[in-house]
Amino acid sequence: MVDERAQDPRQAETSGRSPQLRLDALLDDLQAQVAQVRAARDRVHTLLDAVLVVGSDLDVEVVLRRIVESAVALVDAQYGALGVLGEEGTIKQFLTVGMDDEAVARIGHYPRGEGILGLLIRNPELLRLANLAEHPASAGFPPGHPPMTSFLGAPVRVRDQVFGNLYLTNKRSGAEFDTDDEVVLRTLAAAAGVAIDNARLYDDARRKQRWLAASNDLTRSLLSGAEPAAVLASFTATVREMAGADLVTLAVPVGDRGELVVEAASGTRAEEVHGLVLPATALAAKVFTSGETITCDAVSADPRAEGGSASIVELGAAFFVPLGTREHVRGVLQVANVPGSLPFTDAVVDMVTGFGNQAALALDVAEHRRDTERMLVLNDRDRIARDLHDLVIQRLFAGALSLQSTLGRVSDRPQVSERIQRVVDDLDDTIKIIRSTIYALREHEQARHGSGLRAQLVTATERATESLGFAPALRMTGLLDTAVSAEQAEQLLAVLGEALSNAARHANATGVDVGVEVTDTFVKLRVADNGRGTDPQVTRRSGLANLRRRAEDMGGTFTLSSNQPSGTVVEWVVPLSSPA
Repeated sequence: MVDERAQDPRQAETSGRSPQLRLDALLDDLQAQVAQVRAARDRVHTLLDAVLVVGSDLDVEVVLRRIVESAVALVDAQYGALGVLGEEGTIKQFLTVGMDDEAVARIGHYPRGEGILGLLIRNPELLRLANLAEHPASAGFPPGHPPMTSFLGAPVRVRDQVFGNLYLTNKRSGAEFDTDDEVVLRTLAAAAGVAIDNARLYDDARRKQRWLAASNDLTRSLLSGAEPAAVLASFTATVREMAGADLVTLAVPVGDRGELVVEAASGTRAEEVHGLVLPATALAAKVFTSGETITCDAVSADPRAEGGSASIVELGAAFFVPLGTREHVRGVLQVANVPGSLPFTDAVVDMVTGFGNQAALALDVAEHRRDTERMLVLNDRDRIARDLHDLVIQRLFAGALSLQSTLGRVSDRPQVSERIQRVVDDLDDTIKIIRSTIYALREHEQARHGSGLRAQLVTATERATESLGFAPALRMTGLLDTAVSAEQAEQLLAVLGEALSNAARHANATGVDVGVEVTDTFVKLRVADNGRGTDPQVTRRSGLANLRRRAEDMGGTFTLSSNQPSGTVVEWVVPLSSPA
């Protein structure tokens, strides 16, 4: 009997193969899943490594660069960038990965936040596109820009504030960015925000530490009796170092027309702007008047910067800070970079503002201390003048009278009479000299406390002592305080300041003589130095042109001649007018 359950051998063979095929398929699926798990594991490890790399440094610039490099590696993108946001939703810094310097140079200025980049700025949410050009917000690419198709972007937040955006394009495999790429980039952006915050906190702490140390050094220098000119030069150099700037200048007021003069400068072409007179229309003068900080992205191209140092040195990003309080501004700090450099952060502006206020306070304290020391000197001079008048002159005068009374007794002896007469004459000359000295001492004191032209001339020449390295000689004759009008006095002081500044910057002199003479018809200023004289190769100087213009506007003359045996003589003569 045939067993009905018996099967055809081919069917048995087929039924025996089916479980094997199913097993192979299951094994293939299992291997694929294992491969996916391994890939996910490797990607997680890569992400963790990227997070560690991003957070392993505390320098902000290094952290930003590592963020972009890690993002490109994690999602396998060809190009990557991080756009740091500035005021009003603009991109103030743009770091790229994947483009060489030639490609960046061909493109030109980095993006300002238009097109797809601007869309991510206005709507800071993760954005994934298959093709950039097909999106309605796309603004195209500038000439020289490499072709880009797929796109993945994510905002980077620091303490719930959008710090910037990550932009990634062109997945290397040719495929589109997927949801896994989104998750990875979102995670990296969160870690990047923490790393940026830590780096900024560290940078702020280090900057504050340097600021405190610099403030202590400045205060110590001023209170120790150091020359203010040297302290201000050190001050500008310290500000330039702390701010990472290319040029820092300190301008102080001069005259009554709202003009400023650059008292100290440090950095690029500092010697050319030191001593520069800034007109009342310059940005620094506006800051001095208003007491408010002004910032510029490109100060040399700013129409408000007319006549400032930016007209001599090509400058880019800059800011101007008042030195002191709004009620009492002592000067104006200009902190600037050359074109192409990064703009200054708000933290840098705040730091320099605080440092400037501290410096102004230290300058006030030092000035009060110098005033106290000057008062002691003035008291000594007054005492010396009284002693000379009450004791020395009286005794000399009494001695001269006694000698004169003996002349009649020795009239028969001509040689003795002649000798006694010479002694009397010498005593008279000595009395005249002492009286002149007493007058000079008291006039010096009156000039310090007065507000007339004589007092202002004394102050102007004393101020030049700091930049010259020695005290100029000053001689004044005539009715300066009554015969010279207010307008002429203002012009005279401005010319004197410019002449002394030129002598300090260009003459390399060891002595300067200042003479101011007032006659019935004119007022004359003469400044002579013993320096190296006028360079014949210098055919144009704006300062000399200003002096000539000031004279011609008042119907006068200006001459520049050689001094003998060396040096330069500046003469500025204008006719007198009725005092205002």
